[in-house]
Amino acid sequence: MPVLALMFNALVWGLSWWPFRQFQAAGLHPLWTTVALYLLSLVVVSLSDRRAWTEFLRTPSLWLVMLAAGLTNTAFNWGVALGDVLRVVLLFYLMPLWAVLLARFILGERLTGLALLRMALALGGAGFVLAPEGGGLPWPASLADGLGLFGGFCFALNNVMLRREAGRSAHARALAMFSGGVFVAGGAAILMAGGGLITWPALPHAGWLWPLLAMAVLFFFSNLSLQYGAGRLPANVTAIVMLIEVPVAALSALWLGGGQLDLKTAVGGACILAAALLSALERPRPATIET
Repeated sequence: MPVLALMFNALVWGLSWWPFRQFQAAGLHPLWTTVALYLLSLVVVSLSDRRAWTEFLRTPSLWLVMLAAGLTNTAFNWGVALGDVLRVVLLFYLMPLWAVLLARFILGERLTGLALLRMALALGGAGFVLAPEGGGLPWPASLADGLGLFGGFCFALNNVMLRREAGRSAHARALAMFSGGVFVAGGAAILMAGGGLITWPALPHAGWLWPLLAMAVLFFFSNLSLQYGAGRLPANVTAIVMLIEVPVAALSALWLGGGQLDLKTAVGGACILAAALLSALERPRPATIET
């Protein structure tokens, strides 16, 4: 059951790009959709333990968790709705590279030989994915590429900070993450809409609220499934099972026209996944909460 719960969570996230695109086509930018999805989870966590708000407000380090989680959702959800899903997901999974560097500076962890190998694999994979067709230096070719890279960095920061704050209550840490999805994504959406960069929330008719509510409920149970599975399995097993998200996103994007696969993307993706797999196999680590 714990493995099935994690697979369900990975399936939801691997397929999430498609409904984000449907809502965007209907007039609801991915940032507004993110706010709507996490509002339900935030309300449920707030009502389940009202002391969590007191702990959260008195712990500045949890504010950084909120910022990192919010930026993760803002970047990833916007990226998969905007560009090539396969490239965005692969660049997002450069997390092992960022996690090594952040753990070194935030947690004081020493760089091991295996960690350096993971960094080399991740960098090599990123080089293949970002290499221009006509040659030249690897660089994000689009806003979606940049959002995938930035989202992966923020997710690594989120996980490192959750390890640092492992002594805090589970409700306070969950509150920090869900509030990030509401307040950070919402703040970014308001600023961008006010500047004319995105549209204010608009849907063709009230009937669109039902699939939006259904998606919010699905995301809520997806997060519950992650907590159930991650709490009952070793952290490295959890990390390996969660890698299912990558092939799910890749296959669905190729099938539904959300991405393309060429040789350099395939080679780069293999290197990035190898780095993620090495990260999961290196040693057991405390479980983290996915955004």
